[in-house]
Order: sequence, then structure tokens, then C-alpha cells
Amino acid sequence: MAIRNRRLMVASLATAALASWAQPSAAIDFTNAAYVQVASTNTSIPVGHLDFCRSRPGECQANGAVEAAVTLTEGNWQQLVSINAHYNQTIIPVTDQELYQVEEFWTYPTSGYGDCEDFVLAKRQALIEAGWSPSTLLIAVVRQSDGSGHAVLMVRTDRGDLVLDNQESAVRVWNETPYQYLKRQSQAHAGQWVDMLDDRMTIVAANN
Repeated sequence: MAIRNRRLMVASLATAALASWAQPSAAIDFTNAAYVQVASTNTSIPVGHLDFCRSRPGECQANGAVEAAVTLTEGNWQQLVSINAHYNQTIIPVTDQELYQVEEFWTYPTSGYGDCEDFVLAKRQALIEAGWSPSTLLIAVVRQSDGSGHAVLMVRTDRGDLVLDNQESAVRVWNETPYQYLKRQSQAHAGQWVDMLDDRMTIVAANN
């Protein structure tokens, strides 16, 4: 496991062109391609998340302190990689139809089974419990190359928007993943969503 994590760390750091761990937050250029640009107004909330918020309103409130981006250190990078790997390896992916006999149901995968949104919720909760700011941990809805929907966890850091994905072991910068980005949670309010402006001409091909 340690060897695998080190390989993921080296690969992701290289693709993100990270020269060192220390970088002051004030120097962050959020117009850089490493960050997803978003619309200035709120958009519709995914039905699954709307139902989730109705049952857990305490998890869908305004963020009291909005952190623009978390400063990555070697320590919290390893934490990010470890939590991503833990849930990818311990949760068995199944559809909501198979598990709950409904088309869409967002919840925590306490049974050991879940779909992509459940992976995201579990990873987000674990990182919040580890001390990460909720305003930097954003559920994102994307479109896969076959046109189907998918959800990932987008982590806003001083090195770019990093993506934790149950279909990919490596943690990558958003624009190095094979998806079209549609909408994500607002940094200011966990129960509100904003459109993502993904106008890339080509989408990075998935690694097989």
C-alpha cells in the first residue's frame, strides 16, 4: 500500500507541475487552467442531493468560514491519497437500483456498498472529520464519455482543483480527467450548487 501511494503521489505531483509544497494562498491565481471556472449565480440542485439535504439539513448549510483553497503539505497530501484509496478499496460499487430499488438515492455507504455519490459523501465526511474545511470539499457532477452521469469529489487546493474518483486510483487535477464538468457545490453553501464552465475543446482520454 505504501509503495502504491508513493507512486500515485509522484504521478499526480508531476502532472500538476508542483515544484515545492510551500506556496502562500495570496499568490493563488484562480483563473489558472488548474481551476474550474464557475458561473456567478446558483443553479439547480441534483435531485439526489436535494433529498439528501432534506433528510440531513445540518450537512447542507452555509459554510461559516469559507476557505478559498487548502494549502497542500506533504502530510495532508498523503491524507488525501490515503482516504481516497481506502474508500475505493473497501466500498463495493453497486447502483441505487440494485441496492435500494430506486433510480437515485444519495447516502453514506455504511453497508459497504454504494454508487459514485455514496463514495463522494464518505470521502468528504472523512476529510471534514480529519480537519479539512467543508468549503474546499465540493461534490461535482460530470458527464462521462458515453454520456452517462457520474459524481466525483473536487478538492480546491493551492495546486488546483484535485479530483477524488471511485473509478480512478490516482488523484488528478480536474483537467487531466476524462469528464465534462457540469455543476458542483457552492463553496459558500453546502446546499447550493453552481454551474461549471468547462469549455475545453477536447477531453483527456481515460487511462486504461
